Amino acid sequence: MGKIAFLFPGQGSQKVGMGKDLAEVHPGAKEIFAKADEALGFSLSRLCFEGPEEKLRLTAYTQPAILSTSIALYTAFSEGGIVPDLVAGHSLGEYSALVAAGSIDFADAVRTVHRRGTFMEEAVPAGKGAMSAVMGLDREVLEQVCREVSREGHLVEPANLNAPGQIVISGHREAVEEGGERARQAGARRVIPLAVSGPFHSSLMKPAAERLSEALADVVITDAKVPVVANVSARPVTEAQAIRQSLIDQVASPVLWEDSVRWMMEQGVDTFVEIGPGNVLTGLVRKIHRRVTALSVQDVPSLEKALQELKKSSLGRNP
Repeated sequence: MGKIAFLFPGQGSQKVGMGKDLAEVHPGAKEIFAKADEALGFSLSRLCFEGPEEKLRLTAYTQPAILSTSIALYTAFSEGGIVPDLVAGHSLGEYSALVAAGSIDFADAVRTVHRRGTFMEEAVPAGKGAMSAVMGLDREVLEQVCREVSREGHLVEPANLNAPGQIVISGHREAVEEGGERARQAGARRVIPLAVSGPFHSSLMKPAAERLSEALADVVITDAKVPVVANVSARPVTEAQAIRQSLIDQVASPVLWEDSVRWMMEQGVDTFVEIGPGNVLTGLVRKIHRRVTALSVQDVPSLEKALQELKKSSLGRNP
């Protein structure tokens, strides 16, 4: 019997109304949103359920909103008795994975990612940084392009290695534009500028990583009960100190998503369940390997459907 991994999405998966149907019918999920409101001192739940969208798109709000929706869904889903062998999250989603793995308390996580979002927004002056998705170019070719374009004050780096032929580059705005142009000349199918507020997961985020390091010093992190596949290494971490360090490093390092998924498959994972708003990771998993099972749990109907499918395929394992 194959293994199962739970995946948690990152920024970009937010949408107004997320978690609302679940909170209305599931007491545990409703309680998660109430805890988030209390931890932050403002109504994050109202922002998730009603918007406005402009505010929900601001990094400092997006991050706790996605985390809270993901953990509300996880709380409801885990009552079905499905237990993961591994967990992983994309960027911000790593915090959801750590809450699910019992390493960080939810209230601490929601406060931390609110601050993390603020640090990331403030690390580089508005308009100075950018990110673009490069489609249809090999990783090695794009890495070479970035090296050729980069110089002092004009930096572009691979930031999210998401799937074959889907890589996000990040850095100074002009360097990202030049890198995108060079990538096209090198054979990229498309280059899509992303609507983000900064050059995330590039070395320009080092000031944010330093501030996060100070913020995390006050957060209790314990050993994970389930191995968490870290973005920075695409390998599992369970020990508290290694988890803390990987969260600090992650801010200014590339997200090795494709490598993480491939490593999990090498360990025998054949079923991936994305828990959180949207289905971005489900799509990426299918791009990486067509023959694995990839399910998305993002609202009440998809949650019920996923539980039925997993029980049917005899993966429902009671702890």
